[in-house]
Amino acid sequence: MTFLAYILSCFFYFSFLFSKRETVGKIAYFFAAGGLILHTLALILRTIESGHAPFTNMYESLSFLAWSSILAYLIMEKKYKFRNVGPYFLLIVMAVMALASSPLMPKDHTPLVPALQSYWLWLHVSVTLLGEAFFALAFITSIMYLTTERREKKGKKLKSSLSSLKLDWISYRCIAVGFPLFTLGALVFGMVWAHKAWGSYWSWDPKETWSLITWFVFALYLHTRLLMGWRGRRSAWIAIIGFLTAMFTYFGVNYLISGLHSYA
Repeated sequence: MTFLAYILSCFFYFSFLFSKRETVGKIAYFFAAGGLILHTLALILRTIESGHAPFTNMYESLSFLAWSSILAYLIMEKKYKFRNVGPYFLLIVMAVMALASSPLMPKDHTPLVPALQSYWLWLHVSVTLLGEAFFALAFITSIMYLTTERREKKGKKLKSSLSSLKLDWISYRCIAVGFPLFTLGALVFGMVWAHKAWGSYWSWDPKETWSLITWFVFALYLHTRLLMGWRGRRSAWIAIIGFLTAMFTYFGVNYLISGLHSYA
């Protein structure tokens, strides 16, 4: 039901993109919000059924990432009125939901290994994935910035009402929210939990290392923007690289590199 609600939301967002009818845009937002409510109920039921947090394997974490992404989008659209981003971002959410629902992802819940039996699991993973959801939104708006800027330079009429300047600003605001969340969840909470579980704040585990690399990329984005005045194309490329680095940390490390986080 959640997946269906997101599909309908995506359909109406694309309809809004071409029709520019505000009513259609509101319907799209309604289905996205309805899907978020259903998704929240599904996560609660999963938690009750399994007896632990709903993000202890890849299937669960993908579902929670999709939930976080919709939450981040609805908050930012409500605040900054950028409905034209909706159809493209919903495609990302649908892809994540499709992957989670595919036979590639085992759906059974299993008892947690001792290292995961901690309330720090809730803090570490949930806050990290919420930060990555805002990075995903910045990824889409940065790609839109690059295409919009190219069209503006060629003097072509834009189908979107969003200018390159506004898209650049939205990307920045998303990263400004996502960066402290990612810092708190991935690094601060992660280090505290690592010390409690393994007796060391930092062990240079592959996922720890790649999380730090991701942090440095987005720190570079904010540093160059706030202190060096970078805007536009250069900032957009850093945001895109940062998100791809985050996705490698999320997927690549889990499947390609063994380590203490191989079960996460």
